Amino acid sequence: MSGKPRALYTEEAKSKPFLMVVLFLGLAYGLYHGIQDNYLAEIVRISEFERGVVEFFREIPGLVLVFVLALMYRYTETKVLKISIGILMVGLVGLMLAGTNKFFVILVMVLYSLGEHLTIPVYSSISLSMARQGKGGASLGITSSVSHAGRIGGYLAVTGMFLLFGALGVPSGSMTGFRIVMVVTGVLILISYVLTTAIKGDGRPVRRSRIYFHRKFATYYLLEVFYGARKQIFLTFAPYVLILHYGAETSVISLLLAVCAGFGMLLSPWIGRLVDRMGYKFVMVTDTLLLMVVCFFYGFAHRIFPRDIAFIVVCVNFVLDSVISLASLAANVYVQDVASSPEEVTATITTGISVNHLISVTIAFAGGLIWQKLGIEVLFAASGILGLINTLFAASIKKPVKSG
Repeated sequence: MSGKPRALYTEEAKSKPFLMVVLFLGLAYGLYHGIQDNYLAEIVRISEFERGVVEFFREIPGLVLVFVLALMYRYTETKVLKISIGILMVGLVGLMLAGTNKFFVILVMVLYSLGEHLTIPVYSSISLSMARQGKGGASLGITSSVSHAGRIGGYLAVTGMFLLFGALGVPSGSMTGFRIVMVVTGVLILISYVLTTAIKGDGRPVRRSRIYFHRKFATYYLLEVFYGARKQIFLTFAPYVLILHYGAETSVISLLLAVCAGFGMLLSPWIGRLVDRMGYKFVMVTDTLLLMVVCFFYGFAHRIFPRDIAFIVVCVNFVLDSVISLASLAANVYVQDVASSPEEVTATITTGISVNHLISVTIAFAGGLIWQKLGIEVLFAASGILGLINTLFAASIKKPVKSG
């Protein structure tokens, strides 16, 4: 075990505290997202259409991320990570104080979402900067695996806590259980902030373009558009299908999320190595082909099977989609292969996230409307079509030829 990190990372001393931060933020992520949808449905009474509205605003931080990071052009990646953790804490405290007021709940969820979105490009850029030549995919896979390990702990903690609350007689629709989970989440976020101070070599500031477009990344931007669209449909509405159509409680949703995170932890390093060996094009095409199968069963399981069987099919799809989404790291390796500098990698990934969210905020709003007016069949059929278009763009990728 001692030889493996040295073979993968160029700065082992820096990787350990960074991965510890990723682990604790993963725990916090699992706790928060383990209760999020049931909290919205049971406590705030958010409907199917309103869920799309909530996600529309919650994804705006991803849309404006490139501009927010541009304001931090003087800061190192580690400093940005610290700031993002601070924003997470403020958002979480606000959520605990917001109660059931829909306006304030959405407002503080947007703030919390900003903190989460800020960590995305930072995780990727730090992971890639730590990796040795040709090990970028493996490094991203390890970071993703550690994050998923934390999420497993968070999700399982939510399942255990809500089962305990039920045994103690705490009503399932009570705010008490949700608030306790939020307090524990806050403690973990605080620990992760303390751990960032142990990251060695704060480094020089990374130059960030306010918006970075280059013709050589055109395919990447298009991939992010269609990936963002189909991802958003599952991220926003898949848990709500389980909650509103099948009556899944908080403990069930969080257990499913724990299973998803478990697969993520086990498969992320393998997918990272697969990207390095087979190439990002192969992984991206395979990913989107599998997605179309998932879309079909998600939208039509209740038409094909009895309700109990359909519920199991949808649960399997829920897990399978989370596994498929792991392949998104292939796009980051593609960017690294095309880019001419670490700064260009960071700027391009950040811009890609904003491009991704430009379509995501639209799909979140439109998806709720489609579900309400036309049903989940049309919603997930549209997601399958978007996946097919994504496949065609992924298949068009050519190995870049770098000019000396």
